[in-house]
Amino acid sequence: MALAVVSVTALAVYLPVLASLARQWASDENYSHGFLVVPFAALFAWRSRRELASADPRPHVLGLGVTILSVLMFLAGRFAAELFLTRLSLLGVVTGTILFLWGPRHLRILAFPMVLLLLAIPLPAIILNQISFPLQLLASRAGETVVSAAGIPILREGNVLILPDTTLEVVQACSGIRSLAALMTLGLILGKLAEPRRWARVVLFALTIPVAIVANAARVAGTGLSAAWIGPQAAEGFFHTFSGWLVFVVAFGALLACASLLRRIKLPARSGSLAVGLS
Repeated sequence: MALAVVSVTALAVYLPVLASLARQWASDENYSHGFLVVPFAALFAWRSRRELASADPRPHVLGLGVTILSVLMFLAGRFAAELFLTRLSLLGVVTGTILFLWGPRHLRILAFPMVLLLLAIPLPAIILNQISFPLQLLASRAGETVVSAAGIPILREGNVLILPDTTLEVVQACSGIRSLAALMTLGLILGKLAEPRRWARVVLFALTIPVAIVANAARVAGTGLSAAWIGPQAAEGFFHTFSGWLVFVVAFGALLACASLLRRIKLPARSGSLAVGLS
């Protein structure tokens, strides 16, 4: 009954928040993976049902404090018109409810689905810009280096690449933030499904960052070469969109290869050293 009361109340309060979140997933390609995250989070929670049923409920009063702080965060977000706070407060309410009604062990069991849902919450624009702009500059430098190495005259001004016949601007959509967010989510899911060792999951998740950055830099460099050799049309329209999908598929393939390599690495059972052996 307590769960039913909390669920109905939370749904009534947070329904507009959930609706706005779904609309942003549908319109913002940086977070379109949100529609993939929710079913996987529900799947992992369902797979833990037996472990949850066998765990002894030990309600903790700290959960009530987390819930109250989350509600205050929701009110602050509503008054400040800050969507990030209102959305984050929903996860806080769920976390506090689990802790207050069932206890820390249940919260630990459901920690992974909660982290997945956290990755589906869009960051505030001010934080997103702080992340994406350095990625834009990095991709621009990589593009300049590769195109120049191919013997093609090129001039870079910030995130703008000037070629003899065209000018390419590495905008926020081409910064790689989109593929980075999606690959981080896929890295978590892949590690949970394919890797029982916690350290290997952490390594696989960490590898998603350099894989996404290198893949996007290669895309920008390839776009520059195509624009120079084929023409400006190679950097726009269908070709531009297709190259984005192709590079993402290649990046995910590289992530699968990393997961396969990690599965072959075995740490010594009776040693604390970092030496590894390949099976």
